[in-house]
Amino acid sequence: MGNTDSVAVKTYVPPYQKDRWREHADRLGMSQSEFVRTMVQAGRRDFEVPDPAEPEETGEDVSSGLEPRVKDALDGEDGRSWDELLGAVTEDIEDRLEETLSDLQERNVVQYSGRAGGYRLVEDP
Repeated sequence: MGNTDSVAVKTYVPPYQKDRWREHADRLGMSQSEFVRTMVQAGRRDFEVPDPAEPEETGEDVSSGLEPRVKDALDGEDGRSWDELLGAVTEDIEDRLEETLSDLQERNVVQYSGRAGGYRLVEDP
């Protein structure tokens, strides 16, 4: 395993993303550092993520694919508002979007600029 001393790692994210991470960390009772470390480790685990560009051919309509997620989100809860339920079942979409944007930025295909109003494609030189 090697040296277990802690070292700093720096990253830059848009303010809205940091706010969402902070809120999620607060809900989990974690510090922001612990949250980011935990999420990175969870993301590095070897698990299969279905490609949203390739819909499953199950013959089922889209809503039936949500049923297990809705049940999971409501399990053990006294009740959830529409917004809370929507957030619970779409959270992975946001994570996949974030991962995709990070990958595109690393490859210099997409760039974030507050001045330019957000994300944009990098123009070919």
